Amino acid sequence: MSAKAISEQTGKEFLYKYVCTSAPVQNRFRYASVTAETDWDRLTQEHPWLLTERLVVKPDQLIKRRGKLGLVGIDLDLQGVREWLKTRLMRDTTVGKAKGVLKNFLIEPFVPHTQEEEFYVCIYATREGDHVLFHHEGGVEVGDVDAKAQKLMIAVDDTLSEDQVTEQLLTHVPDDKKEVLASFIVGLFNLYEDLYFTYLEINPLVVTQDGVYVLDMAAKIDATADYICKAKWGDVEFPPPFGREAYPEEAYIADLDAKSGASLKLTLLNPRGRIWTMVAGGGASVVYSDTICDLGGVDELANYGEYSGAPSEQQTYDYAKTILSLMTREKHPQGKVLIIGGSIANFTNVAATFKGIVRAIKDFQGPLKEHEVTIFVRRGGPNYQEGLRVMGEVGKTTGIPIHVFGTETHMTAIVGMALGHRPIPNQPPMDAHTANFLLNASNSAVTPATTRTASFSETRTSNDVTPAKKSKAGLPAAAHASSGCNGAKATTLFRKHTKAMVWGMQTRAVQGMMDFDYVCSREEPSVAAMVYPFTGDHKQKFYWGHKEILLPVYKNMADAMKKHPEVDVLISFASLRSAFDSTVEAMQYPQIHTIAIIAEGIPEAQTRKIIKMADEKGVTIIGPATVGGIKPGCFKIGNTGGMLDNILASKLYRPGSVAYVSRSGGMSNELNNIISRTTDGVYEGVAIGGDRYPGSTFMDHILRYQDTPGIKMIVMLGEIGGTEEYKICQGITEGRITKPVVCWCIGTCATMFASEVQFGHAGACANQASETAVAKNQALRDAGAYVPKSFDELGNVIKTVYDELVSNGTIVPAQEVPPPTVPMDYSWARELGLIRKPASFMTSICDERGQELIYAGMPITEVFKEEMGLGGVLGLLWFQRRLPRYACQFIEMCLMVTADHGPAVSGAHNTIVCARAGKDLISSLTSGLLTIGDRFGGALDAAAKQFSKAFDSGMLPMEFVNKMKKDGKLIMGIGHRVKSINNPDMRVQILKDFVKQHFTSTQLLDYALDVEKITTSKKPNLILNVDGFIGVAFVDLLRTCGGFTRCQECIVWIVAFFADGTLTTIVSHINVELVPEMRLTSLWRSVH
Repeated sequence: MSAKAISEQTGKEFLYKYVCTSAPVQNRFRYASVTAETDWDRLTQEHPWLLTERLVVKPDQLIKRRGKLGLVGIDLDLQGVREWLKTRLMRDTTVGKAKGVLKNFLIEPFVPHTQEEEFYVCIYATREGDHVLFHHEGGVEVGDVDAKAQKLMIAVDDTLSEDQVTEQLLTHVPDDKKEVLASFIVGLFNLYEDLYFTYLEINPLVVTQDGVYVLDMAAKIDATADYICKAKWGDVEFPPPFGREAYPEEAYIADLDAKSGASLKLTLLNPRGRIWTMVAGGGASVVYSDTICDLGGVDELANYGEYSGAPSEQQTYDYAKTILSLMTREKHPQGKVLIIGGSIANFTNVAATFKGIVRAIKDFQGPLKEHEVTIFVRRGGPNYQEGLRVMGEVGKTTGIPIHVFGTETHMTAIVGMALGHRPIPNQPPMDAHTANFLLNASNSAVTPATTRTASFSETRTSNDVTPAKKSKAGLPAAAHASSGCNGAKATTLFRKHTKAMVWGMQTRAVQGMMDFDYVCSREEPSVAAMVYPFTGDHKQKFYWGHKEILLPVYKNMADAMKKHPEVDVLISFASLRSAFDSTVEAMQYPQIHTIAIIAEGIPEAQTRKIIKMADEKGVTIIGPATVGGIKPGCFKIGNTGGMLDNILASKLYRPGSVAYVSRSGGMSNELNNIISRTTDGVYEGVAIGGDRYPGSTFMDHILRYQDTPGIKMIVMLGEIGGTEEYKICQGITEGRITKPVVCWCIGTCATMFASEVQFGHAGACANQASETAVAKNQALRDAGAYVPKSFDELGNVIKTVYDELVSNGTIVPAQEVPPPTVPMDYSWARELGLIRKPASFMTSICDERGQELIYAGMPITEVFKEEMGLGGVLGLLWFQRRLPRYACQFIEMCLMVTADHGPAVSGAHNTIVCARAGKDLISSLTSGLLTIGDRFGGALDAAAKQFSKAFDSGMLPMEFVNKMKKDGKLIMGIGHRVKSINNPDMRVQILKDFVKQHFTSTQLLDYALDVEKITTSKKPNLILNVDGFIGVAFVDLLRTCGGFTRCQECIVWIVAFFADGTLTTIVSHINVELVPEMRLTSLWRSVH
């Protein structure tokens, strides 16, 4: 979620600290927080004004209209406040449908004033800009401010002046208060922008002769801007909505989510409920909750949550065990059900994630059977057959009833089975194995391109539903069809010869695009080049059918655009920190007409700037927070449509007659499946993204579909939040949209919950009744769209509309022609267990593939238990002094854990190759030594230099990360190819425990660990690795042990010491590869 509510205390703290205005703001920082644990004596010591002033007290728990609810105590002394709290603190209270406990209160000075001195001001964000609402009569009885207030809209990137405020907002304000109010409102707006607020309301805002008083305040901030605002925000707590407790399990999952590049969400609705869910995908999780509520399970629904974004086995294990632990705490007389559901994944390896869930089920098999839990599973996506097989096997071995279904079963059918509304099939039909989809069953290896690139349905002009009449509303078709004029966007985004550029080293996505191109019989790959600023220009190898080809990779975008003028699509896999700058840069090149932004978590203010610039330049933006889109037979964006098995199963290699637009990426793939099973297939599909402000809207794409002759019907999958769907209603009623439109908005369950629930997508939250899914579905139905009763019936409605178009001759299905054969990648075949290959090199020296580093069969922890170290001797030989015992032990430990990095690193690998080639001992040694650098052997001193310089200059960790990102530099000592925050490196953990216990100070290490928290929130393997840890720890050691005075000496010493450590690795491998008589005992002695 992006826009998150903050407490009134936090909002006022931000305002008092950072508002810049000439208006005298009174009572700055004069507030006191009270809970059941408050020590009143200490509170009065910290806030002595509590004893001398009249006071106001109120709950600070995101409760609206507290005054009308009698939840504000006014003009009290401290004793009066305490008496007032006795009847309210820790008492149950009902606010609307929500029932909760009042736990947190705020005490502030009472401000005597008149009604005429109360005003109302509110600032909130929309797609087009920020709206300022002002009313000259504020307070409890302000009423319907939307109808009464003066309004001013400040467009994106525009500024607000005092003259504007005075002329347009303060028309009913007395002249003597206009100057103060104008200055304060401008300052408030600048604060709103600078600190990335999305909503800020003050009511009442009191203006007296003494100045401005902020009495009551409500605010939301864009949580995704944390990396920008960290220095000003600090650590912000986001309280849960009133009526819902903050459970420690929710905090645990939120912490896992923060450390992961995947998405992990958990909200407890009713811990005693019997219906629990574990759903993959932000959109799918909402659909399952909707279906449970539709079938009468709202009171028994225990949780809402989702896991998505390819979480690791360990992450899904941690997520699953949390849910299983919660659901097995209290028994239910009817037993319990666990729904493990999901749409068809685009890129998540289903089998890998299911391994984590299976581990958790095995660990909890006793409690699960005791609580009579029945599990229903439905999933699709890469390697889903293996995942379902493993899930079925664990049911048989544990005795837990587990019912398993794949893509042949409608996504939400398992909900009806779990709740007893439909029978459970004894042996459900199973689709073929992943591998079988990749082989062409026909004798023809190649299908003529002409038979599959035209529309799959034969068009009959006389019955074409494309309107011949003039459009009554919206942009004219001619304007949509243009593709280069300022502000005008193309009707056709992708063609058979579309060329794209990919920003980011996303080799798997690029290979998937090329495989799709090949089965679509494209003459050339759709990807012309890649841009990756962290390496030099080079070429990357990919497969084109059976052949291998080289794709150019450029360090900067300017070179790539200059050398590939045919490119008109940019697919950006840039991180949330880089996406804005790279997108803005791409829009400077007129050749780019379409940009897909995959990243999730881009601040809304940046997204709105991108939208404005794109509208001015006529560029279509798909995303952010999207998987992309697909045009069967022509082009696909990144991972859209999943792997080849799903491409072929959903017939995405040739166009059908149905176009769709969805918010959810996972649900777009489910639509591919539904449409392929109920119609002749997909013509085009786009997932616009789950953020509040997607770059392109439902209406943008539906109007394109309306003006595309090959599209005969349209499917729209909307969701709760926003009002974009009402534009579709208007388009239908005004005659701009004449093709059949099947619509469904997910999130209908939200109106049934007692408290507000933020669903998986940032934009999936209704701020008013018209934004609810129920209201939008009814409006679409009234406008003439085809709207099912539930998502369960969506496929049936699509089939009904399609059959009608076939029966009246609008659609004439064509004969199926099979696609060409595409070989399976070696890596994927190995993942499926279909092949095996002997290793190029094997070593008995070390193995770090498991949980712990092993030397010659002995785990690293055992090495330390045997006290096998030379630290004291090395201290005497190298430094001519006796180091403290803990320093000697640390050196021993470092030498032990770095003695052998394994044969895969460059130095050791080159040494092995050279020795096997028959070269002499010195040549073999040199070949390895020559590759020592920042990326191997020298990362220690580089990490020490970078972290020391940042720390000594006073930079915050977030500022350091942002600077390195801006400079295009890697942070040395951060990152690991195998280990991650969820699969920690035992070497680092061992050293960390020792350092924390024995070092007198660890300032630089603590700084590096704070940097690690930031980098792992982006990607879980961006950990502080063993090289980085040793580098910063040695600086701490040498600064505090008393034996050294110059940090420069310690850095040089680290280089010398660990170059020797690198040499140890190389020598050990030469010893193995060369014949016994060439062993290096004598050389090793001479080196030392």
